[in-house]
Amino acid sequence: MPVNSSHYTYNNSLVSRRSFMKLALMGLGSLALSPWHSSLWSIPNSLPDFPKSQRLGRAFTKVEIKEKPDFDSKTTGILYDDAVVPWLHEVVGPRTGRYKLRWVETPDGFIWASELQPVQYLPNKPVTTLNNTTIGSGMWVEVTVPYVDIILDNPPARAPWLKIHIENGMPIRLYYSQILWVDRIKTDDKGQVWYRINERFGYGDIFWAVAEAFRPITPEEMEPITPDLTDKQVVINVFEKFQTLSCYEGKTEVYYCPVSAGKKYDPEGKPLETSSTPLGKHFIWRKQVSTHMSGGTTGGGYDLPGVGWTTLFVGTGVAIHSTFWHNNFGAELMSHGCVNARPEDAKWVFRWTSPIVPYDPGDVTMSGMTSTSVEVVEK
Repeated sequence: MPVNSSHYTYNNSLVSRRSFMKLALMGLGSLALSPWHSSLWSIPNSLPDFPKSQRLGRAFTKVEIKEKPDFDSKTTGILYDDAVVPWLHEVVGPRTGRYKLRWVETPDGFIWASELQPVQYLPNKPVTTLNNTTIGSGMWVEVTVPYVDIILDNPPARAPWLKIHIENGMPIRLYYSQILWVDRIKTDDKGQVWYRINERFGYGDIFWAVAEAFRPITPEEMEPITPDLTDKQVVINVFEKFQTLSCYEGKTEVYYCPVSAGKKYDPEGKPLETSSTPLGKHFIWRKQVSTHMSGGTTGGGYDLPGVGWTTLFVGTGVAIHSTFWHNNFGAELMSHGCVNARPEDAKWVFRWTSPIVPYDPGDVTMSGMTSTSVEVVEK
């Protein structure tokens, strides 16, 4: 049967979209309370009942389900933000005026692939102790479920994204593939384990979330790839129809992936003749396991927490990084200047390039031209 467009799945029950927003608004009063205090409303103490499928897709915004993999075909249903559906197959089909022609087959029809984040539901066994590091007790974690609801532990909200969500009665969540720092663990009176999320490079907001949503990142998976080789170069092509990233060892291409570069607008919104990702040769000057990215102009700004595998190569903040807010790689210019990559691609580039970033502290800055070079071309 087609998906009922007027419903969300929330806390293992089906509620109307209006009721969903009402519940979220009711919850705003409890944001001033720690989850360890009693209140009339709190976030669910378990993960949502996501669809049972090996591959899933999360809607970024309101999307239409089509009868066929063709935007001109009949609409059979509507999904709203954060709806999660089984991702059965990918097929090719027309979409007038857009370069990307991939569609996702779901049990209820077809959805344009750019409107779904590829996700999985991989809950984790919570850990109960943290390692000692130079930045205090803690661990890097990655979200491995489509999304997880979080609660603010130190109101009032500071980050713009958080203020907007609260002001509009929207749930506050973290999404699949985001990377953050956990600095405290607590078990409630029902036996549920919670992690305290503390963004190291954010605005100072601190959250609690159920531990099962997060996979601890190990130092071993951050180990560098071919660190003894020095003749390395990253080449990024920002030609809109074929945006790509290639990694070379000497003249041999060892890695290739689609990316999305900067739109043809400057920070003030004025048109540019080429991508806002600066052309020419650059050198990596900073790398961070996770960072908080914000910028842009009023009405066209962005504010994104937990951006993983960030490799900065221009002093103004331009970076190659993991992306969880769109799935339009290789087809259209999407960013404000950065190079958006799939999480697995951003991680590979992060590990392969120099400088090498240790797990502790997960952040390295350097100067000069001794790091891996990044050449941006348009051809």
